[in-house]
Amino acid sequence: MPDLNPMNAPTTVVSARPVVLAAPGRGEDLQVRVTAPAAGDGLPVIVFSHGFGSSMNGYGPLVDHWAARGFVVLQPTHLDSRTLGIPAEDPRTPRIWRFRVEDLGRVLDGLDVLEAAVPGLAGRVDRARVAVAGHSWGAQTAGTLLGARVLDADGVPGEDMSDPRVKAGVLLAATGLGDDLTPFAAAHFPFMRPSFAAMTTPALVVAGDQDRSPLSTRGPDWFTDPYTHSPGDKSLLTLSGGEHSLGGVSGYEAAETTDENPARVALLQRVSTAFLHGALQDGGTGSGAAATALAADPGQLGTLVSK
Repeated sequence: MPDLNPMNAPTTVVSARPVVLAAPGRGEDLQVRVTAPAAGDGLPVIVFSHGFGSSMNGYGPLVDHWAARGFVVLQPTHLDSRTLGIPAEDPRTPRIWRFRVEDLGRVLDGLDVLEAAVPGLAGRVDRARVAVAGHSWGAQTAGTLLGARVLDADGVPGEDMSDPRVKAGVLLAATGLGDDLTPFAAAHFPFMRPSFAAMTTPALVVAGDQDRSPLSTRGPDWFTDPYTHSPGDKSLLTLSGGEHSLGGVSGYEAAETTDENPARVALLQRVSTAFLHGALQDGGTGSGAAATALAADPGQLGTLVSK
């Protein structure tokens, strides 16, 4: 089993991209980036869903950190990615949120192909220890595999798209309840009406206390809804001064970052790694491990509550 202690020295990382998975009915084959430790066995898996417009090439501050500490990170490029250039009037646009969820399942279905893309990786992956993570729209996408559902126009929960292969999740700046959408958002993004009542899989929810969305009539507390309104083993990390990019998780030189703070990102790296390590251990939970990692933070840049 690899050493996943977030405080220990990192290991060498290797990466392969694009690895292409056939995706009938999607209109585009699915491109995936695989990032993994160069050594070690029994490696757990994180499937990461990017935010709107990004791609498999983003989120290096998180992906590199997780991989260097023993995780195999799989990053699909969703159809909304700017790298694909699909126009808004494309007939697939109303269903892109569903294609996103299907992308994550397709990645797990294609583990044989993805492992083979990195020389020496095959046979070193622990398929019984799988987590999902995502940022912004990607967090809503990942949450669906944890048990969140989309409400229809009458407020009835839609299809259960949870995946029993997924044992834990990390939701970064995940959108809150749909009742608090602005009129524009409600009209244009009807899928942004999540119900967290059945999101029972253990998860770490991360929110910035300065994250004010133009899509919501509420303030930063909107992003805490996945924690507040879900049952089971959940932890909430609130980052002091954090806006939607949470200090700069989208990339090392991401232009959309308005709250750049390497110390805040480093705290998120450590706490998320500790949480996933704890949550994916046999009989373990992530909350205690996350609390230990946060206690080691000298800057007091975040607070953590668990239930």
